[in-house]
Amino acid sequence: MLCALLTMPSGTQAADTNLNPSWTSITVSVSDLDQALALWSGIFGFEIRAQKEGPDEGLASGWSISAGEIHRQALLATPGASSGMIHFVEFDQPGPPVREGAQVFDLVPKNLDIYVRDIGERVNELKAAGWRFNTEKFSDVTAPDGTRFREIHMPGHDGINIVLLELLDQEMTFTKQGYAGVGPLITIVEDAASERDFASRVLGLSLLHDNVLSGPEIEKMIGLPPGSALDVSIWGLASNPLGELEVIDYRGVEGNDLYPRTVPKFTGVLHLTYEVARLDEFTSLLDSAGITWTEIGQRSTLTASGSFIRVLSPGGLRIEVVQKQLPG
Repeated sequence: MLCALLTMPSGTQAADTNLNPSWTSITVSVSDLDQALALWSGIFGFEIRAQKEGPDEGLASGWSISAGEIHRQALLATPGASSGMIHFVEFDQPGPPVREGAQVFDLVPKNLDIYVRDIGERVNELKAAGWRFNTEKFSDVTAPDGTRFREIHMPGHDGINIVLLELLDQEMTFTKQGYAGVGPLITIVEDAASERDFASRVLGLSLLHDNVLSGPEIEKMIGLPPGSALDVSIWGLASNPLGELEVIDYRGVEGNDLYPRTVPKFTGVLHLTYEVARLDEFTSLLDSAGITWTEIGQRSTLTASGSFIRVLSPGGLRIEVVQKQLPG
């Protein structure tokens, strides 16, 4: 988020696709659900919207695994929010982290941004609970457009990097403990242009922030070799800070493609779920754009009941799209 806020967008307009531009939920596989809930519910204060133990035929059908391989699940959200929810899944035999051994610039879903109120207090309470941070102190930044924010990175469970982000001039609904999210999911890609076209023309997301950053200070901050640069953009809905997509292309370096790991039973970020009003219209758009998609079919999961498909972004990010089934 530090990089993405430094320049405002040039006015890129989103396509009209009938897809909700804020993703509904992010599915994260965990090795220990109790540990994840202790952080996200116990410390962050996210609501537990639903929980399930035991086999899940609906979820398993979308992954081509047996229902018995799913052990436990939980769906969490900021109070009152219908986007930016986090869906934890614990498998019977969890695998290694998606980001195990990853370099800064490897191609993979990388960070989850969590908004906070009073970042100093949040950092102190997390340190007291045994969590550690990549730096001793948070960054304090005023962007050229006047945006003021603070952030700090915290290695989380299962190889997830959690970014605490305080937007100093923006009102937001927080948990009682002072947290809100998930904001942007940060994804690292090889070709920013293709990913931007997909986000705008296919998903219909609005470009919220856009920049290319380079220079010695950036290289030192991120941990990049000399001559590198970052192409950074944030996509979503301007009126909703939750459920955004942040795309980063590191220039001058070549990362390993870890997106093939974002499947069961690896732990970490597996996929995003977006809702759409008319799935037939959306699949027609995919067909006309020459984009391959996979029909999952009708199913009921902890996140939604309805008709699902799966599509990959050009960079490899797995996305499920659902037309929810109406009650009754």
